[in-house]
Amino acid sequence: MDWGLLITQVLNGMQLGVLLFLLASGLTLVFGIMDFVNLAHGSLYMMGAFFCATLTEWTGSFVLAAFLALPLTALVGLAVEIIVVRKLYRRDHLDHVLATFGLILVFDTAVQFIWGPAGTAIPLPEWLDGRVEILPNIEFPTFRLLIIATGLVVAIALYWIVTHTRTGMLIRAGASNRTMVSALGIDIGKLFLGLFALGAVLAGLAGLMIAPITEASIGMGNEIIIVAFVVIIIGGIGSIKGAFVAALLVGLIDTMGRSFLDSFLKLFMSIQNAETSAPAISAMMIYILMAAVLAFRPQGLFPPKGR
Repeated sequence: MDWGLLITQVLNGMQLGVLLFLLASGLTLVFGIMDFVNLAHGSLYMMGAFFCATLTEWTGSFVLAAFLALPLTALVGLAVEIIVVRKLYRRDHLDHVLATFGLILVFDTAVQFIWGPAGTAIPLPEWLDGRVEILPNIEFPTFRLLIIATGLVVAIALYWIVTHTRTGMLIRAGASNRTMVSALGIDIGKLFLGLFALGAVLAGLAGLMIAPITEASIGMGNEIIIVAFVVIIIGGIGSIKGAFVAALLVGLIDTMGRSFLDSFLKLFMSIQNAETSAPAISAMMIYILMAAVLAFRPQGLFPPKGR
């Protein structure tokens, strides 16, 4: 076995997992506490990437641009919640889906109008655009290690906030019984507004961190948001712990499947058929996992207490 390749792909899976966690954590809080299905969450992911691209060009510093892009993404999230979302809380999920699908079209059109149809690359500083030797003869890109480290720090910070602060207590209570939180005199409107802004920041952070690897492009959040919904269903809607564990599982399953499944299939079929089938089966595996969770533990692996 090529241990270098195995370790590299495990790290790639972790990188994908923490990016999914950043996107899914905000989504699971909005869905779990506010009972709001936000298909446009991926558009906030896209906005974070484009804000960072423009600010990097203006300031010449990716790090400074990243810090400036987060409050801008939060402002976009606040505007969306105030103008559109809060009017839909009492409507059913179909109305949520239709309205936020419309928001996706609005965001994509606005981005094309402002930034143009072509993607925008984000250059990295030299100290991030290199490789680090993590083990003898095994190197890994510096920026991808930064993504993993940032995701883990955010996960720890979110877990601490949710489990050890008054705000976290309200979040947990809201995930378990939103009606009771309102009856106790908590301003549920401010709680919802804050949660939506937090979700926007987390989505924007994920978007601006993946953009230097791919690029900031129109509709970049439309595909990954489907995987983010898979993550929160597997982990448990409203659960930060569940989102983290499920995101890592999905990231590792997807990456390891794409890297090694074809070698396994070659034991049973021709090389051509194995190489053709492996990508499709790899893409299916996370949905098979979701189906298994729904069948045997429909509340998710780590549902919030009280569910």
